[in-house]
Amino acid sequence: MEFLAAFSEQTFFRYALIAGLLASVGCGVVGTYVVVRNIGYLAGGIAHAVLGGMGIAYFLGRPPLGGAIITALLAALLIGWVSLRWKQTEDSLIGALWAVGMAVGIVFISRTPGYNADLMSYLFGNILLVSRSDLILMGVLDLLILACVGLFYKQFQAVTFDEEFARLRGVHAEIYYLLLLCLVALTVVLLIRVVGLILVIALLTLPAAIARQYYGTLLRIMGLAIIVGGLQTITGLAISYEQDLPSGATIILVSGVTFFLSTIGTKFWREMTAQHRKH
Repeated sequence: MEFLAAFSEQTFFRYALIAGLLASVGCGVVGTYVVVRNIGYLAGGIAHAVLGGMGIAYFLGRPPLGGAIITALLAALLIGWVSLRWKQTEDSLIGALWAVGMAVGIVFISRTPGYNADLMSYLFGNILLVSRSDLILMGVLDLLILACVGLFYKQFQAVTFDEEFARLRGVHAEIYYLLLLCLVALTVVLLIRVVGLILVIALLTLPAAIARQYYGTLLRIMGLAIIVGGLQTITGLAISYEQDLPSGATIILVSGVTFFLSTIGTKFWREMTAQHRKH
């Protein structure tokens, strides 16, 4: 009841709920590709490299999210290019970007006078600090992601499931793979305000991983992932408000518990179904 009262009375709480729903759209759509293609580690490298750009932007007096977008896209293109050209050094590069990005961000933050709690919210997430301008940016990023997926759905599908076959069919697999990684980068920025850079990969992958347990086609996985992500965000937000807990961490805990329960439930159901068919 306190949660419902806060939603009806407090503007910042309505903003938080809208932000969670907007984030669920991006993570549901792009997270499906990340899970099916199995590029969670690449997404993690992109996410953690972002702190470097945010730290530099903050040091220069610029909006941190602007630095995050630029750095995320550059990291995505660099990781994708190395992944396509030098597969054997891919893990090393991602690890280096992961560490160097975080280190650069910390150094520039430390060189900036004063302490900015708002910047710390980008690292650990605080959905309750979402502003109107943040919502507009999140909405624009969602529209951009949906437009790209709508325009290049078949190409992304081909690259996700069978890259070699896509090349044989004349699809420029490398270009669409890089574009897909850029969408991952934009989704990372989309989720920063909700759960922060530290936990962003969990929210990017868990709803899609849950949806994949029930469906096999991309569109159905995306649809269910969006719904699951929205419900997890709302539930986590409600629990965090009622119990006075960190919002980002609570949302991830709800997502993790849902994933484990779903995994156990689907496995149990399949075993029961298989036994029933034997009899």
